[in-house]
Amino acid sequence: MTQRNDDPGWRIDTQLSHLGRESSALTHSVNPPLVRASTTVFPTLAEFKQSYTGIVFESPRYGRTGTSTNFELQRAMAKICRAETCIATPSGLSAISAVLSAHARPGGHILVQDAVYGPTKALCDKVLEPLGCRVDTFDSATTLRDKLTPETSLIFIEVPSSLTMRMIDVRAVCAIAKERGIPVACDSSWGTPIFFDAHALGIDISIHAATKYINGHSDVMLGLITGSYQALESTRAWCDRVGTHVSADACWLALRGLRTLHLRMQKHATSAIEVATWLQSHPQIRQVMFPALPSDPGHALWRDQFTGAPGPFTIELQSCSEAAFERFINGLQLFSLGTSWGGYESLVMPAIAQHLRALPVQPDEGRLVRFHIGLEDPRDLRDDIDQALALIAS
Repeated sequence: MTQRNDDPGWRIDTQLSHLGRESSALTHSVNPPLVRASTTVFPTLAEFKQSYTGIVFESPRYGRTGTSTNFELQRAMAKICRAETCIATPSGLSAISAVLSAHARPGGHILVQDAVYGPTKALCDKVLEPLGCRVDTFDSATTLRDKLTPETSLIFIEVPSSLTMRMIDVRAVCAIAKERGIPVACDSSWGTPIFFDAHALGIDISIHAATKYINGHSDVMLGLITGSYQALESTRAWCDRVGTHVSADACWLALRGLRTLHLRMQKHATSAIEVATWLQSHPQIRQVMFPALPSDPGHALWRDQFTGAPGPFTIELQSCSEAAFERFINGLQLFSLGTSWGGYESLVMPAIAQHLRALPVQPDEGRLVRFHIGLEDPRDLRDDIDQALALIAS
């Protein structure tokens, strides 16, 4: 069968099933072969020279630039995101680091949305600024305009923001950036291409921690960056110069996870809404931070920018002591305690604000908890949370 991976009429479910399978024809298999290599060999000098005229990370050159397995995933992800190209990196954080570092320079200026992923902020504070690049934060499109300077080389956002789940007006941010010719990069991990069409909203560089939903099985570290060739030119060059490399094994596993992404996201979304809605009326819960809920202050922006809402959201507990909080966390049976999300299993994590992380004991007021709602039955998850919350008052 001839693969028609460029068919513009395919809907997302069909694309996820058929993209990234071009090399399957070589082995007459449904799935593309896993190709590992450190050295790529060429039959002629002409072909060797030709390999160095192509685009880095899109054709065989040397093991660091990838094998056919890497290229299959990158082409599929670019197609799904309606972008020209994709770069795979070893993790979500490495993808963020690549984009920020590629646009940083001594005397330069980068604007980063506040309340972003903690390691993103740490990279800015502890790496970019000591190297002479000024990094400022902003909290909305309104405050963004006033902070732009002639040296601003990148605007970085995250939708929604980590832990606090705050929304930002992506269209407004991109419109302001376009006026000044400044690229916008976005951590799009939460929505994935299924629920969040980043490039259609005006985002130039979309970053995904494929470790999470795209792989979906909690057994791979991987980052993916999509955009036009022009938008990713400096990032691609930075990755090539510093030796950023992704194993073919990670890409092969992510291709496997990609096949069921749409189905899993729909399940995560319906279960998350059910659990979050129930939590709103629980006496031990002060608030639920989840933009998919009509009561959330970011709900209107979420409706405008997303077509669904997956598993992670944050709750604020009623005031409780450290001992009571520990009983609650330890009492959960179906929620494993871990820092990630996006896999098939449900997770819980204390969502500690940046300015409180150095404290050995957190204040009784304002205790935040992040839930990732997995693929279990939401009724069982509700029962588990309910019995654990009962332990707070015990």
